[in-house]
Amino acid sequence: MRTMTNRMLDDARLLPAAERLRPDADPHEVLARAAWSVLVEPGDGAAGALVAAHGASDALDRALSQDRMLTPGVLESREFAEAQARWRPRARSQAVLDALTSCAEVGGRLLLPGDAEWPSGLDDLGPHAPLLLWVRGDIGALTAQPAVAMVGARAATPYGEAVAGELAGDLAGSGVEVVSGGAYGIDGASHRAALGVGGTTIAFLAGGVDRAYPIGHQQLFDRIRRGGAVVSEVPCGGAPTKWRFLHN
Repeated sequence: MRTMTNRMLDDARLLPAAERLRPDADPHEVLARAAWSVLVEPGDGAAGALVAAHGASDALDRALSQDRMLTPGVLESREFAEAQARWRPRARSQAVLDALTSCAEVGGRLLLPGDAEWPSGLDDLGPHAPLLLWVRGDIGALTAQPAVAMVGARAATPYGEAVAGELAGDLAGSGVEVVSGGAYGIDGASHRAALGVGGTTIAFLAGGVDRAYPIGHQQLFDRIRRGGAVVSEVPCGGAPTKWRFLHN
């Protein structure tokens, strides 16, 4: 009997789609991590612990197996069962294919831990670190130093946006990369100020990099990608949610 994992990844179109996005990487690893990205919400510590202990492919087999599997020293039985209940409803091969296809259509790229362009600071998050990143733009911008994160309220006051813009502009003008979340308010002011002085900025999005959210920032994201990047843990096609904004 085939396991749920095999049913999730048995679409013959999946592996070629992974190879097209990352011809320089192991397509099975790329595909497994893309599948994990579809299954979990950002920061899922249970998924991170399982992948760290068993590798992305074997962890996926364990996560979606129909058999009762123990994970001694990794996850308690109850925690594992609760995690499986979260993951299994999302185990659809079409969702993985759609994400990979959409990423290719917009000229995106998948970035995996261990890649030269992987932001090493993310590893400090331990099991809550991203399992991969979906990126559009200059992937080299993700490892640029120095960099500073500037985020704040969406419903910011004009004074707040002015102060954020002044700080971001001064920093970007002196060669510091500005990282923010692409939202209205403080985030948008920070991105625009960095761009205004010819600096580099990165937007970490709460939804897929194939869509502009908020839609009013479509042109802003286009400008960001020319010298920086838009990045997400959420697969292409993923909708931003309130929880994802808070996590981001």
